[in-house]
Amino acid sequence: MSRIKNLVGMVLLLLVVLFAFSACSKQPAEKSQETPKSKVTLTVSAAASLKDAMDELKDIYAEETPDVNVTCTYASSGSLQKQIENGAGVDVFLSAANKQMDALEDKELLEDGTRKTLLGNDLVLVIPEDSSLVSSFEDLTKDTVKQIALGEPGTVPAGQYAEETFTKMNILDKIKTKAVYGKDVKEVLTWVETGNVDAGVVYLSDAITSQKVKQVAKAPEDSHKPIVYPASVIKASKHKEEAKAFLEFLSGAKAKSVFEKYGFKLLEDSQSKSAV
Repeated sequence: MSRIKNLVGMVLLLLVVLFAFSACSKQPAEKSQETPKSKVTLTVSAAASLKDAMDELKDIYAEETPDVNVTCTYASSGSLQKQIENGAGVDVFLSAANKQMDALEDKELLEDGTRKTLLGNDLVLVIPEDSSLVSSFEDLTKDTVKQIALGEPGTVPAGQYAEETFTKMNILDKIKTKAVYGKDVKEVLTWVETGNVDAGVVYLSDAITSQKVKQVAKAPEDSHKPIVYPASVIKASKHKEEAKAFLEFLSGAKAKSVFEKYGFKLLEDSQSKSAV
Protein backbone atom coordinates (compact mmCIF):
# COMPACT_ATOMS: atom_id res chain seq x y z
CA MET A 1 0.00 0.00 0.00
CA SER A 2 2.82 2.34 0.89
CA ARG A 3 4.41 1.61 -2.49
CA ILE A 4 1.22 2.64 -4.22
CA LYS A 5 1.08 5.88 -2.22
CA ASN A 6 4.68 6.60 -3.07
CA LEU A 7 4.02 5.94 -6.74
CA VAL A 8 0.98 8.22 -6.74
CA GLY A 9 3.03 10.90 -4.97
CA MET A 10 5.78 10.69 -7.55
CA VAL A 11 3.27 10.94 -10.39
CA LEU A 12 1.66 14.01 -8.82
CA LEU A 13 5.06 15.61 -8.28
CA LEU A 14 5.98 14.93 -11.90
CA LEU A 15 2.75 16.53 -13.09
CA VAL A 16 3.41 19.63 -10.99
CA VAL A 17 6.92 19.94 -12.42
CA LEU A 18 5.65 19.51 -15.99
CA PHE A 19 2.93 22.12 -15.44
CA ALA A 20 5.40 24.62 -14.02
CA PHE A 21 7.82 24.04 -16.90
CA SER A 22 5.01 24.49 -19.42
CA ALA A 23 3.91 27.77 -17.82
CA CYS A 24 7.46 29.15 -17.85
CA SER A 25 7.98 28.20 -21.48
CA LYS A 26 4.90 30.23 -22.49
CA GLN A 27 6.06 33.47 -20.84
CA PRO A 28 8.57 34.58 -23.52
CA ALA A 29 5.94 34.12 -26.23
CA GLU A 30 3.43 36.16 -24.27
CA LYS A 31 6.01 38.90 -23.66
CA SER A 32 6.93 39.03 -27.32
CA GLN A 33 3.30 39.77 -28.16
CA GLU A 34 3.36 42.72 -25.78
CA THR A 35 6.53 44.26 -27.27
CA PRO A 36 5.63 47.80 -28.36
CA LYS A 37 5.99 48.85 -31.98
CA SER A 38 9.40 50.43 -32.62
CA LYS A 39 9.31 54.20 -33.18
CA VAL A 40 10.19 55.47 -36.66
CA THR A 41 12.44 58.53 -36.92
CA LEU A 42 11.97 60.72 -39.99
CA THR A 43 14.76 63.09 -40.98
CA VAL A 44 13.50 66.24 -42.69
CA SER A 45 15.89 68.65 -44.43
CA ALA A 46 14.23 72.06 -44.68
CA ALA A 47 15.24 75.51 -45.89
CA ALA A 48 16.30 77.75 -42.99
CA SER A 49 13.35 80.09 -43.54
CA LEU A 50 11.01 77.25 -42.56
CA LYS A 51 12.50 76.71 -39.10
CA ASP A 52 9.92 78.51 -36.94
CA ALA A 53 6.94 76.94 -38.68
CA MET A 54 8.45 73.47 -38.89
CA ASP A 55 9.48 73.43 -35.22
CA GLU A 56 5.85 74.02 -34.30
CA LEU A 57 4.47 71.56 -36.85
CA LYS A 58 6.71 68.67 -35.82
CA ASP A 59 5.43 69.03 -32.25
CA ILE A 60 1.83 68.93 -33.47
CA TYR A 61 2.61 65.86 -35.56
CA ALA A 62 4.25 64.13 -32.59
CA GLU A 63 0.98 64.44 -30.64
CA GLU A 64 -1.07 63.07 -33.52
CA THR A 65 1.37 60.34 -34.57
CA PRO A 66 3.28 59.21 -31.46
CA ASP A 67 4.96 56.28 -33.24
CA VAL A 68 6.80 58.68 -35.61
CA ASN A 69 9.54 61.03 -34.43
CA VAL A 70 10.36 63.92 -36.81
CA THR A 71 13.78 65.56 -36.64
CA CYS A 72 14.57 68.60 -38.77
CA THR A 73 17.84 69.89 -40.20
CA TYR A 74 17.87 73.52 -41.34
CA ALA A 75 20.28 75.19 -43.74
CA SER A 76 20.32 76.91 -47.11
CA SER A 77 18.53 74.95 -49.82
CA GLY A 78 21.75 74.62 -51.81
CA SER A 79 23.64 73.16 -48.86
CA LEU A 80 20.87 70.65 -48.17
CA GLN A 81 20.77 69.68 -51.84
CA LYS A 82 24.48 68.86 -51.77
CA GLN A 83 24.10 66.83 -48.58
CA ILE A 84 21.39 64.71 -50.19
CA GLU A 85 23.47 64.24 -53.32
CA ASN A 86 26.33 63.04 -51.11
CA GLY A 87 24.16 60.38 -49.49
CA ALA A 88 22.86 62.05 -46.31
CA GLY A 89 20.12 60.01 -44.66
CA VAL A 90 17.15 62.24 -45.48
CA ASP A 91 13.51 61.21 -45.78
CA VAL A 92 11.85 64.49 -46.81
CA PHE A 93 13.32 67.61 -48.43
CA LEU A 94 11.70 71.07 -48.37
CA SER A 95 13.49 73.60 -50.55
CA ALA A 96 12.98 77.37 -50.86
CA ALA A 97 13.19 77.21 -54.66
CA ASN A 98 12.63 74.83 -57.54
CA LYS A 99 16.28 75.00 -58.62
CA GLN A 100 17.57 72.69 -55.89
CA MET A 101 14.66 70.29 -56.18
CA ASP A 102 15.07 70.19 -59.96
CA ALA A 103 18.71 69.21 -59.53
CA LEU A 104 17.78 66.27 -57.32
CA GLU A 105 14.99 65.21 -59.66
CA ASP A 106 17.35 65.32 -62.65
CA LYS A 107 19.63 62.92 -60.75
CA GLU A 108 16.64 60.65 -59.98
CA LEU A 109 17.00 61.13 -56.23
CA LEU A 110 13.32 61.93 -55.59
CA GLU A 111 10.62 59.36 -54.93
CA ASP A 112 8.38 59.25 -58.00
CA GLY A 113 5.04 61.01 -57.64
CA THR A 114 5.75 62.68 -54.29
CA ARG A 115 7.03 66.08 -55.38
CA LYS A 116 4.65 68.95 -54.77
CA THR A 117 4.82 72.73 -54.61
CA LEU A 118 3.85 73.32 -51.02
CA LEU A 119 4.24 77.01 -50.18
CA GLY A 120 4.73 80.54 -51.46
CA ASN A 121 6.42 83.57 -49.85
CA ASP A 122 7.26 87.25 -50.35
CA LEU A 123 10.60 89.06 -50.41
CA VAL A 124 10.98 92.09 -48.13
CA LEU A 125 13.53 94.76 -47.26
CA VAL A 126 14.18 95.10 -43.52
CA ILE A 127 16.18 97.51 -41.39
CA PRO A 128 16.95 97.65 -37.64
CA GLU A 129 13.93 98.66 -35.56
CA ASP A 130 15.53 101.93 -34.44
CA SER A 131 16.73 102.92 -37.92
CA SER A 132 15.18 105.27 -40.48
CA LEU A 133 17.99 105.17 -43.00
CA VAL A 134 16.02 103.68 -45.90
CA SER A 135 12.38 103.36 -46.89
CA SER A 136 12.64 101.70 -50.31
CA PHE A 137 14.87 99.42 -52.36
CA GLU A 138 16.07 102.45 -54.33
CA ASP A 139 17.33 104.03 -51.10
CA LEU A 140 19.94 101.27 -50.86
CA THR A 141 21.99 103.13 -53.46
CA LYS A 142 22.47 106.15 -51.16
CA ASP A 143 25.99 106.88 -49.96
CA THR A 144 24.76 106.76 -46.35
CA VAL A 145 24.01 103.05 -46.75
CA LYS A 146 27.26 101.18 -46.21
CA GLN A 147 26.37 97.49 -45.86
CA ILE A 148 23.45 95.41 -47.13
CA ALA A 149 22.98 91.80 -46.03
CA LEU A 150 21.93 89.24 -48.63
CA GLY A 151 21.85 85.47 -48.82
CA GLU A 152 24.65 83.94 -50.89
CA PRO A 153 22.97 83.76 -54.35
CA GLY A 154 24.65 80.49 -55.30
CA THR A 155 23.14 78.52 -52.41
CA VAL A 156 20.48 80.72 -50.80
CA PRO A 157 17.36 81.24 -52.95
CA ALA A 158 16.49 84.49 -51.12
CA GLY A 159 19.82 85.90 -52.29
CA GLN A 160 19.06 84.87 -55.84
CA TYR A 161 15.60 86.46 -55.72
CA ALA A 162 17.13 89.65 -54.27
CA GLU A 163 19.65 89.95 -57.12
CA GLU A 164 16.85 89.42 -59.64
CA THR A 165 14.94 92.27 -58.00
CA PHE A 166 17.97 94.59 -58.04
CA THR A 167 18.57 93.72 -61.69
CA LYS A 168 14.96 94.55 -62.54
CA MET A 169 15.39 97.91 -60.78
CA ASN A 170 18.74 98.55 -62.52
CA ILE A 171 20.59 98.98 -59.21
CA LEU A 172 22.45 95.64 -58.90
CA ASP A 173 25.90 97.09 -59.69
CA LYS A 174 25.58 99.69 -56.93
CA ILE A 175 24.24 97.12 -54.46
CA LYS A 176 27.03 94.59 -55.03
CA THR A 177 29.69 96.99 -53.77
CA LYS A 178 27.89 97.11 -50.41
CA ALA A 179 26.70 93.52 -50.14
CA VAL A 180 27.72 91.12 -47.39
CA TYR A 181 26.56 87.55 -47.89
CA GLY A 182 25.09 85.23 -45.28
CA LYS A 183 24.98 81.45 -45.37
CA ASP A 184 21.16 81.53 -45.04
CA VAL A 185 18.32 83.99 -44.44
CA LYS A 186 18.42 83.50 -40.66
CA GLU A 187 21.98 84.80 -40.61
CA VAL A 188 20.97 87.77 -42.76
CA LEU A 189 18.12 88.52 -40.34
CA THR A 190 20.47 88.31 -37.34
CA TRP A 191 22.88 90.82 -38.90
CA VAL A 192 20.02 93.30 -39.34
CA GLU A 193 18.70 92.69 -35.83
CA THR A 194 22.08 93.42 -34.28
CA GLY A 195 22.69 96.53 -36.41
CA ASN A 196 25.79 95.03 -38.02
CA VAL A 197 24.36 96.04 -41.40
CA ASP A 198 22.15 98.92 -42.51
CA ALA A 199 19.57 96.72 -44.24
CA GLY A 200 18.89 93.22 -45.44
CA VAL A 201 16.63 91.28 -47.79
CA VAL A 202 14.75 88.32 -46.31
CA TYR A 203 11.46 86.52 -46.69
CA LEU A 204 8.29 87.92 -45.16
CA SER A 205 8.12 84.75 -43.04
CA ASP A 206 11.46 85.65 -41.46
CA ALA A 207 10.67 89.32 -40.93
CA ILE A 208 7.42 88.76 -39.01
CA THR A 209 9.14 86.52 -36.46
CA SER A 210 11.44 89.33 -35.30
CA GLN A 211 10.66 92.26 -33.01
CA LYS A 212 14.06 93.82 -33.75
CA VAL A 213 13.55 94.70 -37.41
CA LYS A 214 10.94 96.55 -39.40
CA GLN A 215 9.79 95.98 -42.94
CA VAL A 216 10.13 99.01 -45.19
CA ALA A 217 9.36 97.58 -48.63
CA LYS A 218 8.14 94.45 -50.37
CA ALA A 219 9.68 93.43 -53.68
CA PRO A 220 7.17 93.55 -56.55
CA GLU A 221 6.18 90.03 -57.56
CA ASP A 222 7.18 90.69 -61.16
CA SER A 223 10.71 91.68 -60.12
CA HIS A 224 11.79 88.11 -59.44
CA LYS A 225 10.80 84.55 -60.22
CA PRO A 226 7.91 83.19 -58.15
CA ILE A 227 9.01 82.24 -54.64
CA VAL A 228 7.91 78.66 -54.12
CA TYR A 229 8.75 75.88 -51.68
CA PRO A 230 8.68 72.45 -53.31
CA ALA A 231 8.72 69.34 -51.12
CA SER A 232 9.39 65.69 -51.87
CA VAL A 233 10.15 62.32 -50.35
CA ILE A 234 13.71 61.24 -51.07
CA LYS A 235 14.07 57.99 -53.00
CA ALA A 236 16.70 56.60 -50.61
CA SER A 237 14.36 57.00 -47.61
CA LYS A 238 13.98 53.84 -45.50
CA HIS A 239 10.58 55.00 -44.26
CA LYS A 240 8.76 56.01 -47.43
CA GLU A 241 5.21 55.40 -46.24
CA GLU A 242 5.76 57.42 -43.08
CA ALA A 243 7.48 60.14 -45.12
CA LYS A 244 4.53 60.31 -47.52
CA ALA A 245 2.12 60.57 -44.60
CA PHE A 246 4.11 63.45 -43.09
CA LEU A 247 4.17 65.26 -46.44
CA GLU A 248 0.40 64.82 -46.63
CA PHE A 249 0.11 66.33 -43.15
CA LEU A 250 2.07 69.38 -44.32
CA SER A 251 -0.56 69.91 -47.01
CA GLY A 252 -3.47 69.72 -44.57
CA ALA A 253 -5.62 72.25 -42.74
CA LYS A 254 -3.68 72.27 -39.45
CA ALA A 255 -0.37 72.85 -41.22
CA LYS A 256 -1.95 75.55 -43.36
CA SER A 257 -2.95 77.61 -40.31
CA VAL A 258 0.58 77.36 -38.89
CA PHE A 259 2.27 78.25 -42.17
CA GLU A 260 -0.02 81.23 -42.67
CA LYS A 261 0.70 82.44 -39.13
CA TYR A 262 4.37 82.65 -40.12
CA GLY A 263 3.71 84.52 -43.36
CA PHE A 264 3.66 81.64 -45.85
CA LYS A 265 1.02 80.93 -48.46
CA LEU A 266 -0.14 77.33 -48.91
CA LEU A 267 -0.33 76.54 -52.61
CA GLU A 268 -2.55 74.06 -54.40
CA ASP A 269 -0.20 73.13 -57.25
CA SER A 270 1.15 69.62 -56.62
CA GLN A 271 3.62 69.03 -59.44
CA SER A 272 5.14 72.41 -60.34
CA LYS A 273 8.59 72.53 -61.90
CA SER A 274 10.26 75.58 -63.41
CA ALA A 275 13.73 76.68 -64.35
CA VAL A 276 14.39 78.70 -61.19
